[in-house]
Amino acid sequence: MGSLNKNTNFKKIAKEVIDLEIRALQKLKRSLNKNFDKAVTAIVNCQSKVILCGVGKSGIIASKISATLSSIGTPSFSLSANDCSHGDMGSISRKDVLILISYSGNSIELRNIINYANRHKILLIGITSKKNSDLYNNSDIVLLTPEVKEAGLNIIPTASTINQLSIGDALAISTLKKKKINNLDFKRFHPSGSLGEKLKTAEDLMLTKNKIPFIDENKLMTKALKIMSEKKLGTLIVRNNKKHTTGIITDGQIRRFNSKNINLSSLKVKDVMTKNPIRINKNILASKALAIMNEKKITSLCVYEQKKKLITIGILHIHHILNKKIY
Repeated sequence: MGSLNKNTNFKKIAKEVIDLEIRALQKLKRSLNKNFDKAVTAIVNCQSKVILCGVGKSGIIASKISATLSSIGTPSFSLSANDCSHGDMGSISRKDVLILISYSGNSIELRNIINYANRHKILLIGITSKKNSDLYNNSDIVLLTPEVKEAGLNIIPTASTINQLSIGDALAISTLKKKKINNLDFKRFHPSGSLGEKLKTAEDLMLTKNKIPFIDENKLMTKALKIMSEKKLGTLIVRNNKKHTTGIITDGQIRRFNSKNINLSSLKVKDVMTKNPIRINKNILASKALAIMNEKKITSLCVYEQKKKLITIGILHIHHILNKKIY
């Protein structure tokens, strides 16, 4: 092993590696053709699982692509190329889509898998950079990635694996778009962690049922003040005799009336309330609800479901959002 040169410019090396990989990605971008569309369609139409497999570093890339597909609701898992020759090929069925990744396309470990897929008529998508390779010649759909120069002696898988990872991401996002996966769908696959928190909806955080401080619009404010004190939310949702929300009362309004020395006890709720409060659908992201509150300079929102805007099923307070550290 050579000795370390104290004058080695590591930042320069890093920039050279990054530039090399950028050039590889630019070549990949130019190489895309109709076969990419065919691959996406095959994944979208898959009736079972999308199985990915590769050798060495390509195997690691296969695992990452598989995880990304699963995260958008496309059942997927990765297989070890070595283990496939020792029984794991039984995991692959005729309804699956098999994606094999190999820069050379001639890895010995893949030949048994290619033969198995061809023999059992399993749809095979090959991701390779070598024409006339085993993988190129025996795939139903070939995604031919460009041949690239590798960093580090031109033998360390770097630019080639960046291309493999990128085309896998492109397949996954194209699949997401084709399936019309939305935030709510994505949230189901990520119930925990930072992604789960970012995808919290109004329904996840709002107060519901008997926790909502309702009051009839014809009640006196003495009753309203009592309920507001009991619920300790600083907000009342006002309804008429049809249970339709007609207004909202906040502790800020109460303070403004008191500052004017107005006697609230003799007034009805409907004489004090703010009419037609701002309402949001229960499926709105909490982050969007917070943006509405900031824009309108309010602290609470009435929540409805479907098209029943007049019926409040929940109340979302700004503290409910901030307590979850959603900003």
